[in-house]
Amino acid sequence: MNDIILPVEAADSITIANLSNMRNYLQSELDQWKTNPKNDNNPTGYWLHPEDVGKNAKMIMHLNEVIKYFGGDIE
Repeated sequence: MNDIILPVEAADSITIANLSNMRNYLQSELDQWKTNPKNDNNPTGYWLHPEDVGKNAKMIMHLNEVIKYFGGDIE
């Protein structure tokens, strides 16, 4: 089997893109929930598990640091 060899810059770009996509997904979930949270008074709102609200915010903070480590920009 042949090994795949990528230049470091290409590997870092792939890593940054993947981490940024994940961060953006988590942020969009939080934004939707903050704008229109589902609750008893708003049964048609956006539902996000209560544990995920805190975990998403914490993960976004950590992803920002890792993205910066690889040379990416935080939007």
